[in-house]
Amino acid sequence: MYFPLGSASVRIRALIRSSPVKKFVSLALGLTLASLAQLAVAAPPLLSPQELQARLSDPNVRVIDIREPQLYAASHIPGSVSAHYGQWRGPSTNPGELPHLPKLTALVQSLGLTPTTHAVVVSTGADTTDFGASARVYWTLKILGLKELSVLNGGVKAWTDAKLPVNDRVPTIAASTFQPKLDTSQIVTTEEVAKRIKSGDSTLIDARPSAFFQGETKAPAAKAAGTLPGAVNVTFDKWFAPGTSVFVSADQARQIAASNKIDPAKETISFCNTGHWAATNWFAMSEVLGQKNVKLYAASMVEWSQDNNLPMANAPSRGQQLLQDAKGWVNKVLN
Repeated sequence: MYFPLGSASVRIRALIRSSPVKKFVSLALGLTLASLAQLAVAAPPLLSPQELQARLSDPNVRVIDIREPQLYAASHIPGSVSAHYGQWRGPSTNPGELPHLPKLTALVQSLGLTPTTHAVVVSTGADTTDFGASARVYWTLKILGLKELSVLNGGVKAWTDAKLPVNDRVPTIAASTFQPKLDTSQIVTTEEVAKRIKSGDSTLIDARPSAFFQGETKAPAAKAAGTLPGAVNVTFDKWFAPGTSVFVSADQARQIAASNKIDPAKETISFCNTGHWAATNWFAMSEVLGQKNVKLYAASMVEWSQDNNLPMANAPSRGQQLLQDAKGWVNKVLN
């Protein structure tokens, strides 16, 4: 049967206006808009204890407790899984080295992680140095391909201070089959750092305390004291509310960045001794401030200092170096 186009249009409009169809169309449109809104909201890099508690019932959220196993066994956030910080680090000769991909793959699979998991990293919250552990694990998960990532701001300390529940039950987690591939856009190697120093087209940010930056002391695994040529010193502890391990707001972070020679227009390389303190600076610039092209030099000064042919700034004299080595030996013997 033939219907003129105008007649068909009138019939369709009349059908949509009918009560059952109108309700169905409205419901479908509402669900579509809600789904789009959910997709548009990415996981925030920092969660307060209350914000995390509100998400614990979401099966897509995986809370990863990176504290020592005995602390996790005593009590932890309900539903959280244990993967202590040492599992995410390199060998004792340089803990900053990124573990080999097969090891990291086995670890994330054992935690049931997939590219769509919202992973929330939780450390002790004991002090500002402790935050670097959460930031380093967050960075590792990001370069493995996870997109939805958060850190519990203030760690377990903030959670318990808020009088939120804990228990000692270990959840049963089904392993995933996730096969991560490294995203090298946020990683920089020693060879690449050497090229950047020669070209001068990157901002090098040393996250260590001033004594390390000035060459007055060094990490035990480092061969020599000093810093990278051309580096500026932005210590990792600038990003926290005074006297706490709580990361500042995004507005406060912008003020800190503006006063510390951080140029968002240039590629930025964050480093320290072993990629721990530097992970905090990377997290602040890349995740909280949203700065593009921020890289973490994971192996940092411990690896750099092993090669005598690589340049070093603020290097101590031979006599000063011998004195530092003697102090290090005495401290090792006494401790």
